[in-house]
Amino acid sequence: MRQWLIRKGAQSLDDMALVNVPEPHPGPGEVAVRVRACSLNYRDQLIPLGHYFGGAVDRDTVPLSDGAGEIVAVGEGVTGLAVGDRVAGLFFQNWDDGPPNPGSGPALGAPPATGMLQDVVVLPAHGVVPIAASLSFEEAACLPCAGVTAWHALMEGPRPVGPGRSVLVLGTGGVSLLAAQIALAAGARVIATSSSDEKLERVRAMGVHETINYRTTPDWGVRAAELAGGGVDHVVEVGGAGTLAQSIQAVGFAGEIALIGVLTRSGDTSPHGLMIKGASLRGIFVGSAGMARRLNQFIDAHGITPVIDRRFAMEQAREAWEYQASAGLFGKVVITV
Repeated sequence: MRQWLIRKGAQSLDDMALVNVPEPHPGPGEVAVRVRACSLNYRDQLIPLGHYFGGAVDRDTVPLSDGAGEIVAVGEGVTGLAVGDRVAGLFFQNWDDGPPNPGSGPALGAPPATGMLQDVVVLPAHGVVPIAASLSFEEAACLPCAGVTAWHALMEGPRPVGPGRSVLVLGTGGVSLLAAQIALAAGARVIATSSSDEKLERVRAMGVHETINYRTTPDWGVRAAELAGGGVDHVVEVGGAGTLAQSIQAVGFAGEIALIGVLTRSGDTSPHGLMIKGASLRGIFVGSAGMARRLNQFIDAHGITPVIDRRFAMEQAREAWEYQASAGLFGKVVITV
C-alpha cells in the first residue's frame, strides 16, 4: 500500500516521500481503516520543516492528523464498531471526554503516533469516531482538528454560543470558517476579519453579518467591539501573539477569548486588558472524542458542510502543502486517498 513519510530529521518539504509498504492488520482492540480523504492544518506545515514542538521528527513519520474512511478489519475484543463503518481518526487518541488532561495523547501525525496519509491505517478502536451521516469522506476529513477545535472554543465553555451572543473569527482558514458556520447555526451574530475584500465578500455570502479588512482598519479590535455593540462575547483567537492585543480590545465585559493560534509568534501578549472587563482567556488545544461526537450531531442537525477550497490527489501531497501555505487559502485543503 502507499504511505507518505516525513523523513527523520526533516527540515523541508523535500524530506517527504511517497513509499510502498506492507498493509497493516489490526491487533487486539484495534481497527484497520481504509483512508478515503485527509485534510491539512497549519500544524502540518510546521512538522516537515522541523518547527513543531520538540523540533525535527526523530523517526520516519506518516503525516496528517485529519482523515476519514471506512473500517476494513477489526481486531479481537473490539465492540461497537464493524467492518464498513464510516469513521474518522481522533486528533488525541486517548481523550474520551471531560476537561483536558495529561493522558489525552498521543496526537496523530507526529511522533510517536502515526498519521492518516496512507491507504490503510491501524488505530485503537477508541481512537476513531463515526462521522456525520450527512457528510462525504472528504468533508468529514476536515473536522478532527479544525472542526473539533472550533466546537470546543464555542460550545464547550462556561457560556456556549447561542442566540443573542456575538462571535469574532480571524481570517478565513479552516478553524475560522468552521467556527463561523457553527456560530451562525447556533443563532449568534458573527463578525469576520480578512486582508482580502474578495474573501470578505465570500464570508458574507455564507451568512456572516459583519466584516473588517484588517489592512485598511489596523485597529480592527476596536471596530469589532463597536460592531458587536460594545464588545464581542466570543473571540476565536487563531492568530496568536501578533493578534492577541487586538482580540483583547475586541472582547466585551465578561466575554471570552478562545486562545488557539500560533500563526504569529511575536507581539503584545499582556493580559492586563482583560482585567477591567472581567473577560477571560481560555486555552484550546483541539478536543475530545465526546466533543467530536457532539459536533457531528450538530452538523447533521443543522446541515453544515465544511468549506473545501481545493482537492489534491494522493500523489500531489507536496502541492497540497504548498497551496495550504499560500495567501489564497479559503477553508480546507483536502487530499483524496
